[in-house]
Amino acid sequence: ALKDSRFPPMTRDELPRLFCSVSLLTNFEDVCDYMDWEVGVHGIRIEFINEKGSKRTATYLPEVAKEQGWDHIQTIDSLLRKGGYKAPITNEFRKTIKLTRY
Repeated sequence: ALKDSRFPPMTRDELPRLFCSVSLLTNFEDVCDYMDWEVGVHGIRIEFINEKGSKRTATYLPEVAKEQGWDHIQTIDSLLRKGGYKAPITNEFRKTIKLTRY
């Protein structure tokens, strides 16, 4: 709420409009193909090696892609950027991603 660098800190004026929810992440399945998941049904976690050779991860809950109106590729590319990948994203690189759906 106050220290997430992706968002400005909450203000006192926002408090009456805030709500909280909890997501339980279950039924994790490793899949062989980064496209083997359904928008709006599965949450996904990706693991990849960035351009500096470091292992990175990123995840989206099941509702994120649907709420944003993203397809599979847009979601994967957004997750790569969320995970800190700065190089150009190619289809060949996407195929190197380890994807877990839940």
